[in-house]
Amino acid sequence: MRILVFSDIHSNLTALEAVLAAAGNVDAYWCLGDLVGYGPDPNECIALVRDLPNLVCVRGNHDAATLGEVDQNTFNHEASLAITWTKRNLNAESQEFLLSLPERLLIDDITLVHGSPRNPVWDYIMDAMTAERMFQFFDTRICLVGHTHVPAIWKETESESPKGLVLDYQKVKILTKSILNPGSVGQPRDHDPRAAFAIFDPQESLWELRRVPYKIAEVQARIKKSGLPWRHALRLSEGW
Repeated sequence: MRILVFSDIHSNLTALEAVLAAAGNVDAYWCLGDLVGYGPDPNECIALVRDLPNLVCVRGNHDAATLGEVDQNTFNHEASLAITWTKRNLNAESQEFLLSLPERLLIDDITLVHGSPRNPVWDYIMDAMTAERMFQFFDTRICLVGHTHVPAIWKETESESPKGLVLDYQKVKILTKSILNPGSVGQPRDHDPRAAFAIFDPQESLWELRRVPYKIAEVQARIKKSGLPWRHALRLSEGW
């Protein structure tokens, strides 16, 4: 069984299309939230994700803020500007889809959240110490998270992060209780500008981290045209 696990699209349609093409034929799609925010294509991204077969999806903090469920003043100024822009441009169908998303899903022995098992929307798992504290908050064998925009593998017996060390097509056998992060589709922050995702085979317990290049300049042009903060365009080139 092949499942595309992806997160943090952030209204970047070009990156999303590249990921879907690179993943090829899969049996299911698991999205870990933050479909919107930062980028210029919220409705297009939601429409594409919404129509994927065998889709499950959870809500991220930018999704929640766009719905008015989170105080956007807790975001930095430029992120808040993008949330305001997204609120103005989101159509009714997109809003309805975001409203339908749960904060947490359990599928067999796998937990899906955006942030962490302790706080599904907001927590960041950035280091081994934080990851170690999070294992007590889920009872499944695996917890899938996003939010940090950095691919990571945290094992209960030996927490580790491959930040900056993740190779294309790296397959990892998940043998112990683990927290897995596929990285970000639309705004990577590990100094690799390529879109990040993972292919997961739960039956074989295989986790395959993947990267794919996309036409960043096209997205930057749409960001400029939309009037969104230019910093959101600049960071795409550097992957930060």
